[in-house]
Amino acid sequence: MQGSPPPPDKLVTLANWQEPPFNRWGFLHIRDLIPTAQISRGAGPVAELEHDPREIDAVAFRLRGRDWTVASMLDATYTDGLLVLHRGRIVDERYVDGMGPDTTHLLMSVSKSVTATVAGTFVDRGLLDPGAPVTEYVEELKGGAFEGCSVQLLLDMRAGTKFSEDYDDLQADVRVYEQVCGWRPRVDPDLPEDLYGYMAGLNENVRPHGGRFDYRSILTDVLGWVIERVGGASFASLCSSEVWSKLGAERDAEVTVDAHGCAMEDGGICTTLRDLARFGLMHLDEGLAPGGRVVSAAWVRGVTRSDPDLLAAFAAAPDGKDLPGGMYHNQWWVIDPDRGIHGGLGINGQQVLIHPPSRTVVAKFSTQPGPWDHALSEVQLRGSLAICDALERGDV
Repeated sequence: MQGSPPPPDKLVTLANWQEPPFNRWGFLHIRDLIPTAQISRGAGPVAELEHDPREIDAVAFRLRGRDWTVASMLDATYTDGLLVLHRGRIVDERYVDGMGPDTTHLLMSVSKSVTATVAGTFVDRGLLDPGAPVTEYVEELKGGAFEGCSVQLLLDMRAGTKFSEDYDDLQADVRVYEQVCGWRPRVDPDLPEDLYGYMAGLNENVRPHGGRFDYRSILTDVLGWVIERVGGASFASLCSSEVWSKLGAERDAEVTVDAHGCAMEDGGICTTLRDLARFGLMHLDEGLAPGGRVVSAAWVRGVTRSDPDLLAAFAAAPDGKDLPGGMYHNQWWVIDPDRGIHGGLGINGQQVLIHPPSRTVVAKFSTQPGPWDHALSEVQLRGSLAICDALERGDV
């Protein structure tokens, strides 16, 4: 239940909430650990989701010489919740260990896809030029690592900025800046007071801007700063007005903020499972939602449009071997450009998978023990694709 205390033998703190077994409670109770800003659902009616139950547990797939079912995949990947929408109807919805339809859960890097959608709304209106330099919108970044970097390179994770994303190294940039964001106890007194100062202080590049794909969460936070400057309001307010208030969401979302109110757009958004599925459904419907158009069909279609430059940039990166033939564009992982299959993915097993061929959305929350377990990530994605394939064939 949301707001419930952790078990007395599992005291959750700011220092351990991302580690097992504490993460299972922590991911559901972010506001009890870290300050958050409300992303309002607005005053519109809830878009009710009809049910069309299907039996998916026995859907089978084979991976690396082992036979799997959806049931065994869900058990192996530390599932907190799963919701499958097929043609806009719920065919499967389940929750584990205290989570329920009204419980918000941390999205981790699925937040990046939400953030990019907010950016897309401003691109549609001509207020944000993806080809323009980042420094045109945020003057504080002039002379630093983002000099000469376009907004599009942030969206595609192709900036040259030096930033280590090694989650297992507490001295890596991705862990150190969590002290600034309020995700971890502050032990380094020399760090900037807020995330704005941290971003402005980055002044090293490891390669020219526009090179190969290189996944770094800080690029999404810089994008969030650009969005705030374009929209003239906080990210939480803009995410509400541009996206969340139009989805017919059941609950407000929220995003973690630092001591000065700067949002952690790269991973700090929390939503219910149903509302994440509604976000995915909006993308499946090419930007249309019950409350009106969120983002243009051209923006949504552009996410998965095959691009030789993006394909080559992705293939040249270490991550390229995980999704052969895939690419990364506008803060989405494009799994199959030809079929338009793409997803928002986050560490510890967060996912919203968009599968246009079968008209399916698979939303999943998890608390996997490690941030990025290649084997678990692979089985989760393959199992989710197997669900979509079965629905496309009419086997379930």
